[in-house]
Amino acid sequence: METKVQQVDEAPPPEAQPIVSQPPPPPLSEIAQMVCGSCRRLLTYPPGAKHVQCSCCQTVNFVLEAHQVGQVKCGSCTTLLMYPYGALSVRCSSCSFVTEVRDHNMRPPWSVQQGQPTPPSNSVH
Repeated sequence: METKVQQVDEAPPPEAQPIVSQPPPPPLSEIAQMVCGSCRRLLTYPPGAKHVQCSCCQTVNFVLEAHQVGQVKCGSCTTLLMYPYGALSVRCSSCSFVTEVRDHNMRPPWSVQQGQPTPPSNSVH
C-alpha cells in the first residue's frame, strides 16, 4: 500500500517576515486640543478639522479657531467659558448657569487678531 505524504507550507521564520510599521504619531505641535462640550473630556484632533466626534459620548463638537471665539467667566461659578462671536449668552457646562455676553461680544480689531498694535488715532486738535 502506497502512502501519500502531504507537504504543509510552514510560515517563514520570524526574521524573514516583513515588518509592517505604523506611521509615527504627528509631532505635538501638529495636534490641537479641545474639551468635549458634553462630557468634558479632552479631545485631540488634527489642526484644521471643522468637527471632532468625542470617542466617549459620541457628541460631534464644532471646532472654532482662536480668532472666532470670545471668552467670559461664568456669572455663577467663574469657570472660563468660550463662545462664538455673535452669541448673546453662553450656558456653563459645569453649573448650567446662563451668562449674558453683552460687552464681551465684540470681535477684537483685525490688527489685534494679527498680533499687531492698534494704530494711534489721527485726531486734530
